[in-house]
Amino acid sequence: MLKFSVHYSLHFIVPFFFAYFFFKKNWKKVYLIFLCSMLIDLDHLLANPIFDENRCSINFHPLHSYIAIGVYCFGLFFKKTRILAIALLFHILTDWLDCYL
Repeated sequence: MLKFSVHYSLHFIVPFFFAYFFFKKNWKKVYLIFLCSMLIDLDHLLANPIFDENRCSINFHPLHSYIAIGVYCFGLFFKKTRILAIALLFHILTDWLDCYL
């Protein structure tokens, strides 16, 4: 239950506060970008089984791979992709925490 609560709080609640407090003028747009960053979980559909509670997503799924994480880091250097890159990296951080809970 703790793992579930932490995971989904980090996917839905923390991004809301991040968007609201750091991007007051455009918080709705930033929060939507954070929510859309969860689309990288579509790569779970390539796994068999699709969901395994004990599987670490990091470097198992293509969009959670070290190469993909490098691309997300590269996005931090460009103003147009920075918020998306932050959202994707925060998603990766959230999934990485699952590996240890």
